[in-house]
Parts: sequence; structure tokens; C-alpha cells
Amino acid sequence: MIQKATFLFIGAPEVIFILLIVVMVFGADKLPEIARGMGKGMRMLRDATGDIKSEITKTAQNQGMDTDVTKDIEEEITKVKDELEDFTGSIRREP
Repeated sequence: MIQKATFLFIGAPEVIFILLIVVMVFGADKLPEIARGMGKGMRMLRDATGDIKSEITKTAQNQGMDTDVTKDIEEEITKVKDELEDFTGSIRREP
């Protein structure tokens, strides 16, 4: 049986309850400000990880290490996905 994946095993009722508590604690007028701050924080984190990733790749290339391994793996995964789609055709599984 295929189950739907939930974020941190939290279902819809729990999310609604958490949002209700957040609204009660901070008030409805503060929610956009909080969401904006969280969005900026997540953006900064994504940018920082991208910078670290590019720096590691650049250093590895300067040292003469092969960095195309991940590209080869991604190409193989894409190839397998395409072959699987061709094999299954239009068959769709419903949960």
C-alpha cells in the first residue's frame, strides 16, 4: 500500500492546530512579517549552501579531482526514469 509522505509525519489536523496557536500567540497582523522573515532566512540559507557547494566544486577542480561523477549519476538516473516511463506506458497507479 502506498502512503502519502507527510512533512515530519505531521498531518493536516496538526498543521491547522499549530497555525491556530501561532495566530493566537502572535496575532494575525504579525503573520506576514513572520512569514517574510522566515522566507528571507530560508533564502539566505539556500544562497549560503549554493556558495559552499560552488566553492567545494571549484577547489576540487583546481586540485585536479573529477567532479563529473555526480553528473554521470544524474544522467543514469534520468535514463532509467525514461526507460521506466516507456515500459509502464500510460499505466497510472492510484493510492
